[in-house]
Amino acid sequence: MNRNPIIPFILIMAMGIGLVFFMSLEGLNNADEKAKEAEHGEKAGGEGEQASSGEFDPEQAYKDNCLSCHGGNYEGGMGPALKGTDKSVDEIKTIIKNGKSPMPAGLIADENLDAMAEWVKSLK
Repeated sequence: MNRNPIIPFILIMAMGIGLVFFMSLEGLNNADEKAKEAEHGEKAGGEGEQASSGEFDPEQAYKDNCLSCHGGNYEGGMGPALKGTDKSVDEIKTIIKNGKSPMPAGLIADENLDAMAEWVKSLK
């Protein structure tokens, strides 16, 4: 190794690139599982199904599904700001139901879309 000190650095770089590649594949698998759970109305931690519309709490659903992208104060981040949105309730429902890149579809159960869209529109 004394003759060519760059070899250890190349080996470490190759291992790092390989690690990043395999971790990204694992992340893709986890994203598919999360999307399937959301389609069935389950929470990410396997905590069961979402409450029916009579028991639905939009703010708690936001904390469970949306906070990481839209921010703790609805100010946005990876996703757009939700405070003072210029979208109509119907547009909001469509986005929640179908997703919008990079937001996945089906994070909120269909029976709770109205309540969630109204709550998002009411944010000031």
